[in-house]
Amino acid sequence: MDEKKTMPGASTEFTKKEIKALIVPLILEQLLALLVGLADTVMVAGVGNTAVSAVSLVDSFFALIMLLFSAMAAGGGVVVGQYIGQGDKSRTRTAAAQLLLVLFGGSILITAVLELFYGQILGLFFGKTEQDIMINCITYYRIVMLSVPFLALYNGAAALYRIRGDSKTPMKTSVLMNLLNVIGNAVCINLLKMGVAGAALPSVLSRVAAMVILRYGTLTDDMKLTELSLYRPVKRIMKNIFSIGIPNAVESGMFQFGKLLLMSLISTLPTASITANAIGNTIGTLRLFVGIGTNLGLTSLVSRCVGAKDYKQARKITFRLIRFVYIAQGAVCIVLILAMPLINRLYGVSGEAAHLSTQINLVHSVSSMILWPFCFMLNTAMTAAGDSRYVMIGSSISMWIGRVLFSYVLIMGFGFGVLSVWIAWEVDWCLRLFFFIPRWRSGVWETKAIKD
Repeated sequence: MDEKKTMPGASTEFTKKEIKALIVPLILEQLLALLVGLADTVMVAGVGNTAVSAVSLVDSFFALIMLLFSAMAAGGGVVVGQYIGQGDKSRTRTAAAQLLLVLFGGSILITAVLELFYGQILGLFFGKTEQDIMINCITYYRIVMLSVPFLALYNGAAALYRIRGDSKTPMKTSVLMNLLNVIGNAVCINLLKMGVAGAALPSVLSRVAAMVILRYGTLTDDMKLTELSLYRPVKRIMKNIFSIGIPNAVESGMFQFGKLLLMSLISTLPTASITANAIGNTIGTLRLFVGIGTNLGLTSLVSRCVGAKDYKQARKITFRLIRFVYIAQGAVCIVLILAMPLINRLYGVSGEAAHLSTQINLVHSVSSMILWPFCFMLNTAMTAAGDSRYVMIGSSISMWIGRVLFSYVLIMGFGFGVLSVWIAWEVDWCLRLFFFIPRWRSGVWETKAIKD
């Protein structure tokens, strides 16, 4: 029997039911993870404002590391997805194994660097932070750092499931991981009174458990990856993974590095501003959970369409999902605007911090309803088609000019407060439209699929 004809997922005629079955678990997974993040921050708030600030600062740094691996996983997933679209089962399995090899090797190297130079890293980004906050930063950093290899492999395994259209398995694993994290926080923070360490240790243990469960599932499904020969580097497939994964990782890394520089800038502001920004980051991500989850599904669908050279279907699916995100994300933003007084009370922060977080919420909600879908879904579709280098360049330019430079000018030059950083985000998003809409309309992205 012809293996290509029997490869699951080779068809690009996705029904509404199939798209729904892929997208809904991804959205629910994002919502669950974000709600747990909110609960974690509320629990840490019981330790004090310095703990909230420390966790926020260190998490912003580790988000950079995790984004690099999740972006590489997504880039490798694009290669796997395009091979699925081609109906090439052999290359699909080989590419999947090569992706896991890259993530494992890279995560071990990064973890070693994080441990050897932790003092210099924290000093570089948060050296001007108050001493009490820095002490908590060191404690939290050195514990959470241990989870990097496990979370990298978890991202890789999750990407393999999603790219093949199975989003339920990663969602179920995420449910378990987050439940373990919440229970661990309740025990370590509230019962054992471990302080900021009580927020870090459950994160590590839950990520280890999630990686083991999801990785084991990857080994026992129809894409068997047990043969050691699959993990010998294959030059052509490695090149395809790096050609998409590296620009994707650089784009995500630039984005998070810019945020990290801004966190360093914000760390020089009063504690109320740091706390308000931490709340803004958590609620801001909660505001975007529909779009983020939908984007994960869009990567799977478009990469498989491109592998089958069905660009008409890729365009159709992209715009269908953009319309969906405009409606659903708009509804979420309106609910969060109305709920902001309640959210501030849950955090139990000072009046000044509550006032600032409300302002941040309003600014970010409006732009999330108007700008975000086109800004971040067109570039996802183009990356899934293999046009990741252009996406990297456009995203990096808009971020450095709009977000970073504009923020520093407003705060350092004019003495404005933390709200100016969030206004600069919207400048960044406006610039993105000038890069991605013309590129999409030109159709150049249709020529960037992987080559063998």
